[in-house]
Amino acid sequence: MKHNGWRKPTPGLVVAEKHAQAGEQLSIPKSQAIVATKKVAAAIGLKSQDLLLLDTFGAVTQPQDWEQGRRPIVWASNNFLMEQTGFSLPTLRRHVRRLCELGLIWMKDSPNGKRWGKRSEEGVILEAYGFDLAPLAARAEEFEALYAQLQEERRFCASLKNTITVTRRVIRAKIDKALESRLKGPWRQLEEEFAVLLQGLPKRSTTPNKLLDIVDWFRAFKERVEKAFEDAFDWPSETDAEQPTQEPSKASNVVSISNKMTPTSLTDETHILTTKQPNPVKSNGFEKKHAANVEPKPETPERVEKPEEVDLEINWSTHGKRRGSEVDIPMLMVACPQFAEMARMLENGFVRNWNDLHRAAAQIRGIAGISEDAWNVANKVLGPGPAAAAIALIFDKHSSGEVKSAGGYLRAMVERAQAGQLHLDRSIYGRLSEVRTV
Repeated sequence: MKHNGWRKPTPGLVVAEKHAQAGEQLSIPKSQAIVATKKVAAAIGLKSQDLLLLDTFGAVTQPQDWEQGRRPIVWASNNFLMEQTGFSLPTLRRHVRRLCELGLIWMKDSPNGKRWGKRSEEGVILEAYGFDLAPLAARAEEFEALYAQLQEERRFCASLKNTITVTRRVIRAKIDKALESRLKGPWRQLEEEFAVLLQGLPKRSTTPNKLLDIVDWFRAFKERVEKAFEDAFDWPSETDAEQPTQEPSKASNVVSISNKMTPTSLTDETHILTTKQPNPVKSNGFEKKHAANVEPKPETPERVEKPEEVDLEINWSTHGKRRGSEVDIPMLMVACPQFAEMARMLENGFVRNWNDLHRAAAQIRGIAGISEDAWNVANKVLGPGPAAAAIALIFDKHSSGEVKSAGGYLRAMVERAQAGQLHLDRSIYGRLSEVRTV
């Protein structure tokens, strides 16, 4: 940059001069050059007043000034610029200086330090001294690429924030559930650590690297919470269940129906919790379609060959005579998709049998606002299988807004069962028809 004595050369002006020379070789429309700059204004350090001055400069230029081989130079006076922007003279000079130092405009000074220029009859600039906007044309492509990069970064940050939100909600739900059900484990300590993590969340936008660190922190903490949750729900083994004289398992504190498990057979089938009813449930119709997938042990083939000798039916209706039902686990999951999604999440992606379903229902009832007392009464009156199915039905209706009080709805079902007027299977069939219609 040549020093004429009027303006001290600075690194910003030297860079701006190089951009101005490059911009003279391009033909970039004025609107494209200015809009590209505005899109990345915050990223390159521009403020609203800088953009106002930039718009004022652009309004003075004409379309032919931005054609190849020409320079869009503005020689407007300070009085005109102050009138258009409302700036004082010191403010005007400060923003001009910032635009120069950022390499967005270049100052083409005349020998006497005055800004002036003249055009031909066609409107083409013949000679001019003042604010040169050619750097904007030279940097338009650069700014458009930067904007695309910023958009991609914003999408990535939004995805990370969504991951943090989902993880945070899962952690909160499990800690609240554990504290509500008084599960064994370091839940108070985990709750305090979780509060510290929440305080560490950034109040404003932050860098992707920082968000990645936060995602890692929450995921690691979520694994600890899930591990503690799984440890609190360890069920007794089949050996323990066959020895009622031994100490009952202390792993589960959520379902307080009974401390003993009654094996349905000598195979690896589901264990259903016993009740105080005269005829406790040994198995149920839900498992009929899954029995073929269970490998029987060779020492008890007669139990597999003669299933009719075992009571495999749940009394789905309390009205009239006991009757069978075609309701099974797949049918229930299709009829109650909201419950199915939540149950699969709690059971690591797959509900294999009634034991899984009953355990999931015991956890989900709290989310729906059903008290533990109402859940225990339902298990006692309806039986474990129908009680779990009732939770599935109520949870879906509650999620869709059909039921306002899930606990009240469950107690009403129990009252109908005690009066001999409950038809739970028909409700499931009706729900299934609604889902298929939709």
